Amino acid sequence: MLSVDDHPLLREGIAALIGIQSDMQLIGEASNGREALEQFRTHHPDITLMDLQMPEMSGIDAISAIRGEFPDARIIIVTTHAGDFQISRALKAGARGYLLKGMLRQELLQTIRAVHAGRKHLSADAAAEIAEHATDDVLTPREIDVLRLIANGNANKEIAGKLSLTEETVKGHVKNILGKLGVNDRTHAVTIGLKRGIIEL
Repeated sequence: MLSVDDHPLLREGIAALIGIQSDMQLIGEASNGREALEQFRTHHPDITLMDLQMPEMSGIDAISAIRGEFPDARIIIVTTHAGDFQISRALKAGARGYLLKGMLRQELLQTIRAVHAGRKHLSADAAAEIAEHATDDVLTPREIDVLRLIANGNANKEIAGKLSLTEETVKGHVKNILGKLGVNDRTHAVTIGLKRGIIEL
């Protein structure tokens, strides 16, 4: 098993939990996505535990890179965030499990064994998040760009300049974003975008 997280304390906790299991062994650790890819090439672990938010290379990018070289890699996301957008991106990239850090003690070993047996396994929170937004209209990549710039405090005119769009086009994107997220103003749109993992600050 390979453990990938930029927090040494979390890696230590996982190592301690796995260390007392007779059917599991930790063979490598990494603190970012780039190291994860190198460690995977060296050790070919059966299971990789991967954080999403890491320096240098994110968990999503690392999953894509690893699965690009090793299509059968079994990767479980271990993260603090349960936004449906992030979960969907991780699963599309090839993750086989999704677990919240707060549930590690209760669910980690069960999730590892399920994924090792060839099944997908989402924590109840993650599954509920996906179900809640399953029928929502998805923001386009351009709308996500606009929302990210709104979150950074840009007015429509500034967004238009940064994305080489007209101000009218930006207004149209903002209207679509508000409608799709079911909110009335830009601040609420940013709040929902952060909560669901559509954007990060």
